[in-house]
Amino acid sequence: MSLDTTSPRPRIARLKAAMAEKGIDALVSFKPEHTFYMSGFNPVLYSHPVVMILPAEGEPTLLVHALRDAHGRDEGFVEDTRAYGVWSTTKTMGPTWPEALQAILTEKGLGAATIGMEADSTPMARWTQVQALVPDAKFADSSKLIDRCRLIKDADEIEMARVAAGLADLGMDAAIAALAAGGTEREAHTASLIAMNEHWTHALPDTIEVADFGGLEGGMVNGLATWVLSGDRMFRNCDNSIARKPEQGETCAIFIWAVANGIHAENERTVAFGAVPDKRRRALETILKIREEITPVMKPGTPLAELYHITKRGLTEAGYEANIPGRIGHTIGIGAHEHFSLDGKTDVILEPGMLFTLEPNLRVPDQGVATQISDTILITEDGHDFLTKSRGGYIEV
Repeated sequence: MSLDTTSPRPRIARLKAAMAEKGIDALVSFKPEHTFYMSGFNPVLYSHPVVMILPAEGEPTLLVHALRDAHGRDEGFVEDTRAYGVWSTTKTMGPTWPEALQAILTEKGLGAATIGMEADSTPMARWTQVQALVPDAKFADSSKLIDRCRLIKDADEIEMARVAAGLADLGMDAAIAALAAGGTEREAHTASLIAMNEHWTHALPDTIEVADFGGLEGGMVNGLATWVLSGDRMFRNCDNSIARKPEQGETCAIFIWAVANGIHAENERTVAFGAVPDKRRRALETILKIREEITPVMKPGTPLAELYHITKRGLTEAGYEANIPGRIGHTIGIGAHEHFSLDGKTDVILEPGMLFTLEPNLRVPDQGVATQISDTILITEDGHDFLTKSRGGYIEV
């Protein structure tokens, strides 16, 4: 859902500027995250394609199946919304999306244009299907172009990231409390989901949705997610929680993903159960120290790779040179994991409006050592803001 269906989105201007630089006359997108990015409309179920047409010149058009027509017009910020398919009395451009898309491209004078589509997410069958609609057009990969534009968040996206982070904090507090009370992984998981959903139910307005993005074979009505992994199960990194109680001396990782109107936040903590062996405590304290060293440089102008290099240096000095992670975070927003990683190769320079997760981590399997601590960070005009604010540091229950 788009909070405000009338305000212009700066991201559309950024996309058009990038298109001009690359010589692209129009974007045609089927990727759910990108049709939402350009329209503000998430139908939740993607059993019928949603198509976004963004010309470099002129107004954008959102094309939806007839059964999504009312929903799209109500929630999206694209004025020109059209429908295809057959559904009751809804007027459509034709029975199928290819017919409707061909008519729209012809109407906009794009029959011989350069059209950008995402090669990294458009199936080959669909790519060739669109090519056949406008045989005189040229096609270019627009994946990286859109990914770059997504790096900077608009005001409405930042507002929703703060809401999502607040949900994630509540989920984290509830999960830690459940574990401290002697709960299992699964009980902590469920307590976290209840806390987040109760807050959404009773404290947030109807304009806040927690739906996530599905695919052509399904949808995701609720994107609030938690998983809890204890002991050696931490090395799985992502899995369903089970009915296992963490034992004294073990550590347990809690992972929270929350979403508000399509924008995600992440909160992850590692909890120590009683006095843990020195090797586990040392690993946690090493990571916490590295986070403190990184924090002052999280500001505009800092190369994102510098955060990784600080981590690599800190782990090496602590004797963990054989356990350097491949990355220490990722950009976040419409995707819980967006395209860019906090690694040593990224060319991204921090700018105001960027969102990413800070998660220096360690995995030392032969010592049974694993850490996972992550916060969602916003780069501001003069520094940064931790959007996730739940209890940090060394957590022992």
